[in-house]
Amino acid sequence: MNIPWLHWAKEIQAISQAGLAYGENGYDLERYEALRKISVKMMSYFTDTPIDKVTELFASDTGYQTPKVDIRTVVLKENKLLLVKERTDGAWALPGGWADIGYTPSEVAVKETREEAGYDVKPVRLLAVLDKKRHAHPPSPNYVYKIFILCELVGGVALEAGLETTEVGFFGESELPPLSIERNTAEQVLRMFELARGQGADQVLLD
Repeated sequence: MNIPWLHWAKEIQAISQAGLAYGENGYDLERYEALRKISVKMMSYFTDTPIDKVTELFASDTGYQTPKVDIRTVVLKENKLLLVKERTDGAWALPGGWADIGYTPSEVAVKETREEAGYDVKPVRLLAVLDKKRHAHPPSPNYVYKIFILCELVGGVALEAGLETTEVGFFGESELPPLSIERNTAEQVLRMFELARGQGADQVLLD
């Protein structure tokens, strides 16, 4: 979804954060701080969110700004895909979440699947690395890369409910439940069915 003001606000924030990290001249630092405040005001105005909340979520990092990384686990059982129902929006998603410091992407996939679904999995191969802005997700204040990892089910039992999820299930291509579009689109989920079955197994989807 192309929303110009959101793109501009994120660009201004990234420039200001880099300037604050590497600038040395006091006058320049003041200008970079002013730019950061402008980006926060833009985000607050267009989203009707309090300034302090926007500052905390959108403009509180230091150092050079880089994309956030979202890890998603792809698990097939009898040609059905593992999904979890998200507590925040009541819709379904591939198990996963933000990459954690100190964990490899594969380790994040294993950890998130156990925490959200109750299952133990073994990473098999990388399926896709996607740029979130190029897909039909809702607008986001963060720039995000999405990594999809195929995993083999090796044990565990489905959780009745977790801290972030309320249900766990396996679904076929023709019986997908309402999806959490913030986390995965229907196009992405259907593509994961194909990749998990080995269609395009000789390459990683980069988009």
